[in-house]
Amino acid sequence: GGVRVTPQLLKASTGEFALESILLLRLRGRGIAHLGCLGDCANLEWLDLSGNAIAQLGPLAALKSLAVLNLSRNRVASLEPLGSCRNLQSLNVAGNLLSGLHQLRCLTGLRRLESLRLRDPLARLANPLCAAPAYRAALADMFPGLKAIDGERVSGRGSELYQLCRDLDSSLGRGGGAAGTEPPRAAQPWVEAGFWEPRPPRHSSVVEEAHRQFGEVLQECRELSRRADDTIAQAERALSGRPDPNSYVF
Repeated sequence: GGVRVTPQLLKASTGEFALESILLLRLRGRGIAHLGCLGDCANLEWLDLSGNAIAQLGPLAALKSLAVLNLSRNRVASLEPLGSCRNLQSLNVAGNLLSGLHQLRCLTGLRRLESLRLRDPLARLANPLCAAPAYRAALADMFPGLKAIDGERVSGRGSELYQLCRDLDSSLGRGGGAAGTEPPRAAQPWVEAGFWEPRPPRHSSVVEEAHRQFGEVLQECRELSRRADDTIAQAERALSGRPDPNSYVF
């Protein structure tokens, strides 16, 4: 049982005629059990499959451009196919059936992975492996490039500034002996050549979605600000003792 992902479902959800044109896809809480043709969305960058009944991830192995993947609240017990998603940056698998850290080794080759969520206390979601003592420390060792685990920043690790300071500390502490006992070394640049060069802009549906969400929040803030101004103005009129001739308070 359960819903299967079909070209018709994808086209109806996105309004796109060609599956290759889909860059961003929300399929939250649709009762999906089978991923079907999802692997044909070759250029997909952002995918939300949370709150379904998915156990097998096979078709996701074809998504080489995928950067953000939300699989929270499903029935996933193996992440093996995700080892092929070489552009994956953020992965949420809270609320699944992952039972041991060994099941995450398939992700260690993902060089761009920065955020990994196995547990979400606010939503009361976890995985069986989260019961292991110090599993977050073990994850940090297994994935030295991670910047966030379970939504919390990994202290020190993955931080360019931290790395820069550590390199500086070690270079300052190298002298050790009396002055003049070591030949002077040629000064080395702190960062690699070209570090400060502007990178060419890249079209990204993830960035577009972030801009869209920011715009919505901004609109809400403006509306709240307008309402607050109206309320303050009314309160000032009421306190001034000079009632507005256009308003009657009983």
